[in-house]
Amino acid sequence: MDAPVRRHARLIGRLAVLFITMMAGAAAIVHYSSASTASGPVSRTAALGHAGHISGLDPATTSTLTTASPSRSATQRRAAAHSQAAPIRFRTLPPGAKLPTGAQCARWVRASPNPEVRSSNKVDNHHGGQHVGPGFLAGDGALGRKLTRRIDGDFTGTTQEILRWAACKWGIDQNMVFAQAAVESWWRQSALGDFGSDASACPPGHGIGVDGQPGECPQSYGILQNRYPFEQQSWPGIGRSTAMNADTAYAIWRACYDGYETWLNTVPRGSQYHAGDSWGCVGRWFAGRWRTAAADGYIQKVRQYMVERIWQTPDFKHAS
Repeated sequence: MDAPVRRHARLIGRLAVLFITMMAGAAAIVHYSSASTASGPVSRTAALGHAGHISGLDPATTSTLTTASPSRSATQRRAAAHSQAAPIRFRTLPPGAKLPTGAQCARWVRASPNPEVRSSNKVDNHHGGQHVGPGFLAGDGALGRKLTRRIDGDFTGTTQEILRWAACKWGIDQNMVFAQAAVESWWRQSALGDFGSDASACPPGHGIGVDGQPGECPQSYGILQNRYPFEQQSWPGIGRSTAMNADTAYAIWRACYDGYETWLNTVPRGSQYHAGDSWGCVGRWFAGRWRTAAADGYIQKVRQYMVERIWQTPDFKHAS
């Protein structure tokens, strides 16, 4: 075969290889396109598996995450993630759960603000808190004392926002908090209670007879009725700051719920104390004992208010 013929044959062979390659590529494109159409877009949930709980979030309010569009900016994606992370309701987290920070809870609460229903709390709602002394929760062991470092009352807002913030920070159902605060004070930070004649139980500025009852002084203060004789290292914050009062009360609840208050099994009780009984720890707040008749009676009252959603009733909302 002469040279021109050989060159012609090689050219035909190269064209044939190029044609076959192009056809294979087109077939691959058609196959991928068909597969995508049949299965639909792949979501981030499918790619990553079950997302689980974000600490402090209500799973019912967490939106499904889908694959971000390449055209969206990083700022847009962060904003979308932030809006998805703000829960409508905070629920109880299990014993030992990693708790969200007060700052994170503040961002979540402020993402869905609540109106003020207790104008009388205005000053106390904007009064800062404090850290507590090292002896706070001293009877609850090293783990209990570790919780006290989180107490600071560092939040301001409406009364309901403060209660939501405390619920978020300590991993307790916010409706339980709303109901318990209604039982204790009808959501009034100015509430005084447990009057007694023991002068040693009177905090500074509240001596015998100062608060309107001759021969007595109040021992309990604020929206959750924190009892001064047992919480002296949180004074004066629990008396003048709504956030500090709630922050301290639910730090104590969390210590109980996580199983640190083993001393409850050394005093009279209705059953053996154990971790993970959220209602038992509500009763302990009132009675100072575990599952006694007094504790269970208090639990039933808080349960009743929770079922009634008392904080949404007209009589509650219109109280001063």
